[in-house]
Amino acid sequence: MTRSTRERIIDESLRLFAERGYSATSVAEIEAAAGLSPGAGGLYRHFRSKYEVLAAAMNEHAARTRSQISGALAEVNAIGASVPIEERLAHLCRAGLAKVRDESELTRVFFRDLSQFPELVATVREGLLQPMFDSITTWFRAQPEYAGADLDWPAIGAVLGGAVVHYELFQETVGEPPGRTERDRFVASWVRLSTGLLSAPSRAAAAGVAEVAG
Repeated sequence: MTRSTRERIIDESLRLFAERGYSATSVAEIEAAAGLSPGAGGLYRHFRSKYEVLAAAMNEHAARTRSQISGALAEVNAIGASVPIEERLAHLCRAGLAKVRDESELTRVFFRDLSQFPELVATVREGLLQPMFDSITTWFRAQPEYAGADLDWPAIGAVLGGAVVHYELFQETVGEPPGRTERDRFVASWVRLSTGLLSAPSRAAAAGVAEVAG
């Protein structure tokens, strides 16, 4: 689909902010990257300032992320409980890794520039980060294998979700995965830790389903 001028401005500004930093990026550079005449004021037909472009990028990425998280969870849930819990967990983990990787530009802007804009930190926190962790908690509680488990799900979601976020952030900043652990091994270990939360009867039932499926 053809992007509107407004969308091009937002997308290109976020890319430039991620590459150069917010302060080092001029309005004229954003205009040029978005296909407008640099310095002619085309950006101001859609936004009042460079800050408003940044705020729009944060808000729209947060809204898009909430929609994508809902879609990813719906996709996992559509697999159904007949599929072994290990497969559902692996799908969830990979979806989380992909989402964090997709937001690499926003992540760079967040850590480099947003400390000067606490209201935008709140936007990302409440609109993107916390909903992601809440969704993990909701998903685990909805799985029949974990039904009735007396566990601190928000804390568990923080641990498991935090591991997914850290894996991609480490890769992004350091240039290689933590512990030099490739993605498939990370996912397999994440699934193993998650299934360790199951009660003994649930683990046995899950193992039986896996044997039948195999």
